[in-house]
Amino acid sequence: MKIFVTGATGKVGSRLVPRLLQRGHQVTLLVRDAARVEELHRQGAECVDGDLLQPENYLNALRGNDAVVHLAAQFRGVDEQTTRTANIDGAVSLARAALDADVPRFVFASTNHVYGPGGHSRPSREEDELRPAFAYPQSKAEAEAALLALHREQGLGLRIVRFPFVYGERDPHIAEVLPYFSQWNPARRIHMAHHADISQALMLAAFTPGIDGRIYNVADDAPISVAEMLQLHQAESTPEALQQPYDPWDMIVDTSRIRDELHYRPIYPSFYTARDAGAL
Repeated sequence: MKIFVTGATGKVGSRLVPRLLQRGHQVTLLVRDAARVEELHRQGAECVDGDLLQPENYLNALRGNDAVVHLAAQFRGVDEQTTRTANIDGAVSLARAALDADVPRFVFASTNHVYGPGGHSRPSREEDELRPAFAYPQSKAEAEAALLALHREQGLGLRIVRFPFVYGERDPHIAEVLPYFSQWNPARRIHMAHHADISQALMLAAFTPGIDGRIYNVADDAPISVAEMLQLHQAESTPEALQQPYDPWDMIVDTSRIRDELHYRPIYPSFYTARDAGAL
C-alpha cells in the first residue's frame, strides 16, 4: 500500500515508519525539516516539506495514496492555543486535503485521556461520553468530533485509534514522566502499550476494510500500578502521594472492540513481558 504519514519525527512515527517500510509499503512523510528524517529517507521513505495548515504544499503528494496515518500533534511544552491550532486545525486541514485527493482511508491517532476521570465504574469504552480534563485531550476530543463530522458528511474514511501510555524501544517517555508519577497515589494504575503494539494497532486500522467511522482503544492486557513503575525505575513516591485522591478507572480502557473486530493481540501483554524480552 501507499501510506502518507505525519509526525514521523515523533516517538510513535519514528518507530512506525521503519515497520511499514520493512513490510514493503511505499511511505511518504510530511515533514517541516527533511534533515530530521534522513535515516527514514535512506530506508526508502519519500519526504515532502510542508505545514499541515498549508495543504496546497502537500496536496499533490497525497494523491494516489491508500491511507493517511495522522500522528503529528502538540502535547507538552507549548501553550493552549498552539495545542489547539496544531491538533484541531491541523487535523481538519489534512482531512480536507485527503478528501480532495481522494485518499480512501484516514487514521487519526488520539488518546485515552479523552475519557477523563469520573466517568464509569469500569474501563472506558469507545462509545462513552468524553470528559477530557486538560488542553491536550480536549483538543483531541474536538478534533475527533470534527473528523467524524467530515466522515458523516463527506465520506472521510476515518478510523480513530486512542492510545494509552506508550513506551519501549529506548523511548524516554517513562523517564520523562517519573516526576509526575511520584506525585500520584501509588495505588493508581496506568494502562500502557509497547511501541510494537501501537504500530500493530495503527496498521490494522489502516489496512482493514469496512471499518470507516470506527473508534478503537488500544492497550496491553495488564495495567500497571504507579508503585510498580516507581519501584522498577528506582524512584519513590512523594510523602504526600498516599493522600492524593484518584479515580481507579482513569486511564484504564476496554480493548474488546479492537480485539474482536481487528483481531488485535498484544505482542507484549504487559510491561513485564516487554522488560523480560529486552524490548524496553
